[in-house]
Amino acid sequence: MDRVQEWNELAAQLCVDSIRCSTAAGSGHPTSSMSAAHLAAVLFADHLRFDVDDPASPGNDRFVLSKGHASPLLFSVLKAIGAISDDELLSFRKFGSPIQGHPAPVPEMPWVDVATGSLGQGLPIGLGMALAMRLDDLPGRVWVLCGDSEFAEGSVWEAMENGSYHDVRNLVAILDMNRLGQRGPTMLQWEGEKYVARAEAFGWRAIQIDGHDVREIDQAYARASDGNGPTLIVARTVKGHGVSFLADEEGWHGKALDEDQARQAIGELGGPRDVTITPPKPEQISRQGGDRLVTFDLPSYDKEFATRKAFGETLAALAEAEPDLVVLDGEVANSTHTEDFQKVAPDRFFEMFIGEQNMLGAAVGLQALGKKPVAATFGAFLTRAYDFIRMAAVSRANLPLCGSHAGVSIGEDGPSQMALEDLAMMRAVHGSTVLYPADANSTVKLVRQMLGLSGISYLRTTREKTPKLYEGGEEFPIGGSKTLRSSDGDRATIVGGGVTVFEALKAADQLAGDGIAVRVIDAYSVKPIDGRTLRAALEQTGLIVVAEDHWVEGGLGDAVLEALAAGGAELSGRLVKLAVTEMPGSGSPDELREWAGISAQKIARAVRAAVGKA
Repeated sequence: MDRVQEWNELAAQLCVDSIRCSTAAGSGHPTSSMSAAHLAAVLFADHLRFDVDDPASPGNDRFVLSKGHASPLLFSVLKAIGAISDDELLSFRKFGSPIQGHPAPVPEMPWVDVATGSLGQGLPIGLGMALAMRLDDLPGRVWVLCGDSEFAEGSVWEAMENGSYHDVRNLVAILDMNRLGQRGPTMLQWEGEKYVARAEAFGWRAIQIDGHDVREIDQAYARASDGNGPTLIVARTVKGHGVSFLADEEGWHGKALDEDQARQAIGELGGPRDVTITPPKPEQISRQGGDRLVTFDLPSYDKEFATRKAFGETLAALAEAEPDLVVLDGEVANSTHTEDFQKVAPDRFFEMFIGEQNMLGAAVGLQALGKKPVAATFGAFLTRAYDFIRMAAVSRANLPLCGSHAGVSIGEDGPSQMALEDLAMMRAVHGSTVLYPADANSTVKLVRQMLGLSGISYLRTTREKTPKLYEGGEEFPIGGSKTLRSSDGDRATIVGGGVTVFEALKAADQLAGDGIAVRVIDAYSVKPIDGRTLRAALEQTGLIVVAEDHWVEGGLGDAVLEALAAGGAELSGRLVKLAVTEMPGSGSPDELREWAGISAQKIARAVRAAVGKA
């Protein structure tokens, strides 16, 4: 059997197995898998250098299935290369099976690096992987199989412009141009020349081929592997290729064939096969062993200082001790102060411009290959990339994020720049850690810890300088809090985070003048929150007033409420939430906090009113 016939036989098997596993599941996307079967067959048989027995090998190429709904194709490939058995393939979409509806890097699936399925994410992730390989001077390439529907996503073009700007030469995008989306034709259908023109306008080399001609596919992959820049292969394909009643027919997206239809389709494809392949072996790369012992001094502050600046200076201080630390920014490095890291480690700083989705996707790709990325922008603009953050959690990514310019306290710039939803959205991410330091010294300690946390972690920083509150040597354990004022005679507890901690302290001073003693808690760890301290405060003082520079929904106040209610314990007492409830405008930070009802004066007034009702 010649090579062309072998490739075609393998492609036919991938189609058959995609039908078999989706029919067994009663759901799935067999036709979307069939359009790319020839593309996958040639890639895995002859071009993707991959050690199946060592999927973490640093010499491996990487494959990202951006069109994650075509998971039957990926799992059929994994069967063909000997990674999974036929029984495992047929457990597709079953409860408890690692062969899930869309790919996810569960422990039983080490051949999958990242979760996909939310379209437009694979190419940004692939860009991050390509950058990680370049940082380590690795010979591998990243191959990303994309659907044509997802090329309507802006994140794809963010990745393409950044790919050419950063001159990645080891990134190949394969466009499965099968003409049909979920509900009908795609935007450009089979107008491959338009995809080519757009790719070239973004600085990519583009190659147009017949996606079912294995010779053309092989030649295109060989060209794309020459290291002459990022390449887009535009492959004209047919959805449901090889089966008369499926090929280029609308209405089959996301539908499994019934048993009779599957039998007919498999017959037209020539029946089941048992083809096995071994991908080309990668270069043997020795893994670096042992930890470097590097001494370093973390910053310490003895005067008022902005937490966003402390964040940047801490990253810079850690640059030498953390050789895998990589920082990405969305063209606001002089505001987030990641520019401090850039000055000391320019090769590990990536400017991602105003493209927050791509920035987050690239960070996921970087961490998938062992880097420690930190991504930063204004907290308000992270909302733009929230789906990438959500999917990063599905990817089991370890990813520290920083959102600066929090709340109305940014002042005159107005509401378009104010992060007022960020605590809520980050608290909702599975397994996330949410931190909100009040001063520079607490920021330093929390940034240091973030780099070692599992999952998604988020640090909220303040635009304006805040007073020194803690000594440089103080520790801030994740899940803890700091009780700043306390007495046996406390009649209320004020809980603040970040900038409102200082308002709470000033309110406590005002209340002390009225003979009202209050407890003040700095809830610097919003998630996990210090429920034990909060429950004790409610039990001992009977009243908690939470002041936060955030919308009233979903932020610190709701975190406190959840902590109090955790475990179904019997509660007695009251909780008052002070937060932003109306759309803000411009003004000074003090004016806006007063307007929002979170200033010291307004906090004190709320305590007086609540205590008066006791």
